[in-house]
Amino acid sequence: MGVTKHLNFDIETKTIGEICKALGHPTRIQIMTLLWKRDNRTCGQIVELIPLAQSTVSKHLLELKKANLVNIKNVGKKTIYSIEVDNIQILKKYLTSYLSTIEILEQNKSTVFATRHKIRSRNNHLKQYNYQFPDKKNKTEEEDNSILYSEITVN
Repeated sequence: MGVTKHLNFDIETKTIGEICKALGHPTRIQIMTLLWKRDNRTCGQIVELIPLAQSTVSKHLLELKKANLVNIKNVGKKTIYSIEVDNIQILKKYLTSYLSTIEILEQNKSTVFATRHKIRSRNNHLKQYNYQFPDKKNKTEEEDNSILYSEITVN
């Protein structure tokens, strides 16, 4: 068994990591969007707008609460959710700072269609171990490349 390293990060970095982890699910992003458009919603109001079971929405709200992205206020039997603006500001500050350091010129952008990668044959990576599967047919690298290239151009 390996030894797990424990790294000590500053509080802001840990907070950003927790926020990004919580926002790593599309449903949670949708919930945050709904709360951003109109704050102070109950779970039932969110369920009316998102076609998921109430229990599922509650679990997602709990994850958002753990990351301190939403505030909970109990009014009678109702639980009202609202956005925790301070943590959103931390995320905004981080992303603004991060994105301002990235500069990609239009001419340097590439797409999947424009990018050309060397296509390896199926068993090329095994050559370093001098092992070939005996029951597999060996095709030449040219045949593999022409087949793969024709599949790419058809799609």
